[in-house]
Amino acid sequence: MTSESETSPQRIAPGLITEARLIEMVFPEQTNHYGTLFGGQALALMDKAAFIVASRYARRTVVTASSERVDFHVPVREGQLVELVTRIISTGRTSMTVEVDLFAEDLLTGDRQLATRGRFVLVALDAHGKPTHVPPLPTSQGAPAGG
Repeated sequence: MTSESETSPQRIAPGLITEARLIEMVFPEQTNHYGTLFGGQALALMDKAAFIVASRYARRTVVTASSERVDFHVPVREGQLVELVTRIISTGRTSMTVEVDLFAEDLLTGDRQLATRGRFVLVALDAHGKPTHVPPLPTSQGAPAGG
C-alpha cells in the first residue's frame, strides 16, 4: 500500500541538488568503424548530464557557456553502458562549473572504468534570456544529492 506522503507532490528548492547520474547504452549508430563511441557522442552525453544537474541545482533555464578540458582515457565499446556522474564543483554569480565523469561498464561482467572526464560551465538565464543569479554552492558538500 502506498502512503499519501509518497504520492503527494514535493518541491525541491534551488541549491540543494549538486549531483546527478545518467545511464545510457552505447548502440551501433553511436560508434565509429572501430566499434567505439564517437568522441562527439561522448561530449554530447556529458553536456546533457551537465545540463541536467545544473538545471536541477539552479531551477532556472541554463545554457552551456563553455567546455573546459576533456580527457579521453579509454575507448567505450558498442554494447557497453556509460554512466555519467556529474557534480557542481563551483558557482559564480550566474554560472556553475560541472565536473562530469563518464564511466564505461560491461553489462555482463560488471567491469567498469573511467573513460572520459571533463568540465562544463553553464549559465543560468532569466525569462528574458539574460544571465541571472544562481545559489552559492553549500560550504559542506554533504548537501542532499539527487539523481
